[in-house]
Amino acid sequence: MQLHIDTPLVESSATACRAGQRVWLKMDALQPSGSFKLRGIGHACATRVAGGARRIVSSSGGNAGLAAAYAGRRLGVPVLVVVPETTSARARELLAREGAEVRVHGLSFQEANAHAQSLLDPSDAFIHPFDDPLLWEGHAGMIDEVAAAGLRPDAVVLAVGGGGLLSGVVAGLRRQGWNDVPVIAVETLGADAYAQSLAAGERIELPGIASIATSLGARMVSAHAFALAADHPITPVVVSDAEAVAACLRFMDDHRIVVEPACGAALALAYEAGSRLGGFDNVLAIVCGGATATVAQLQAWHAQLHKGPGI
Repeated sequence: MQLHIDTPLVESSATACRAGQRVWLKMDALQPSGSFKLRGIGHACATRVAGGARRIVSSSGGNAGLAAAYAGRRLGVPVLVVVPETTSARARELLAREGAEVRVHGLSFQEANAHAQSLLDPSDAFIHPFDDPLLWEGHAGMIDEVAAAGLRPDAVVLAVGGGGLLSGVVAGLRRQGWNDVPVIAVETLGADAYAQSLAAGERIELPGIASIATSLGARMVSAHAFALAADHPITPVVVSDAEAVAACLRFMDDHRIVVEPACGAALALAYEAGSRLGGFDNVLAIVCGGATATVAQLQAWHAQLHKGPGI
């Protein structure tokens, strides 16, 4: 059972950084749950329910939890989502709106995750936010859709948190035989575990997350995402929170879609003057979305963080 939708592939003249460049947006912000997460998490939930699972348990109060809640409602099974105390009231409201049971535990994702796993029964399916081959398989479908639309990009730009989207996109590129298409992996400063890990040559665990882009807030990327850089061209890029938020607001004006700062990190690179994407003729940008963002919150962050002219 497919729970996600095939999303539009839209050419954006607003983000092209030079004449002759074409930037294509894969609009996964339009997924029913609000983000690309529904692709992989929907696939994982459907697979495990088909295998006999009678309840879905998630430890994310963000996009992964919302995707699990949506999937459970569609599949007709109850969903328990354990969230840390830092989860916003809006996120909790959205989870409850999807019919999920929401429990609050701990000050961090790590505490909530450990508590969620302690509650598992044998008939439960535990859904990890990013570190599961079923998720990567589901996320890979967005590249299949790009290929079906007739586009072979010169580069893919996307945001990195724990590495689930990156793992899925690389899996999709390989499935199409596009092993030479580089991926530009963007993070915000303070949530840049991937860039730091690649620079160090080993996985680095951040002491904490010092960025408002909380959807990028995995303190350590998955081992699989880290290993991918050894045999696929992946370039890490780090942008500021101010750049990410400014890109969200500009994208909202240009395309009338609200996304969160985690998605704005990738869009910031597309909007960058003299962009590091300038050497590519056909750029695919993954608009990963984010259901908890609001216009008011983006504007408040912009006032707090953005100190100069727009991107």
